[in-house]
Amino acid sequence: MFKPLRLALQFLTRIPLPSLQQIEPRDTGRSMLFYPLVGLLIGALLLGVEHVLQGTAPLLRAAILVAIWVAITGALHLDGLADTADAWVGGHGDRERTLAIMKDPYCGPMGVVALLLVLLLKVGALAQIGGEGSYALIAAPLLGRTLLLLLFLTTPYVRSGGLGEMLAQQLPRTAGWVIAVGVMAGVAVLPGIAAGMVFAVLALFLLFRYALTVRLGGTTGDTAGALLEVCETSVLIYTALM
Repeated sequence: MFKPLRLALQFLTRIPLPSLQQIEPRDTGRSMLFYPLVGLLIGALLLGVEHVLQGTAPLLRAAILVAIWVAITGALHLDGLADTADAWVGGHGDRERTLAIMKDPYCGPMGVVALLLVLLLKVGALAQIGGEGSYALIAAPLLGRTLLLLLFLTTPYVRSGGLGEMLAQQLPRTAGWVIAVGVMAGVAVLPGIAAGMVFAVLALFLLFRYALTVRLGGTTGDTAGALLEVCETSVLIYTALM
């Protein structure tokens, strides 16, 4: 159990941990079961920072929170968002062209625009959220990483080789479904607007997954990262609006 959890922490965060030796494929697949727990840990860290920053000007507090958020995750999913945005626009509806652009290490104009929009929306939403709405700092990373688990449970992985294919093949599906459904149900029964938030996130997931299957026939690591970023941003916006 501890090896998959450490793998999940090492992959999804920049928290310094000792390197693991003799990693087996099944440990890699099982690490996905701990993605929601890693999201919960990230949220708890952000909530702690938010508490320390109480009394700071809302916009400055929000900018600091987003900067720390990016630092904790190493901008891993922002990179996927940028690659997906570039490929989706530049691919012109063609599957092979879309996948080829996604592999290009350079960030094009649409990727830059997507990054700026997501970061601005996160800062703007967090500047609006305060007090009772601060629970969104936990809900956003938790639900985002639960959607990653749900995506790999329901959607084919379209690139051969690499970590993503191993994750998809080795993921324990029964345990994955139990965890994904359990997290969604647990968040939905929280008081306040949490039930509406969960329904909104699931609707977003279905739309995103539909677009992926139509264009690519499945998902990639980059599109998974894009889904997570869109989910986190949507949770923050939903909370700010409600």
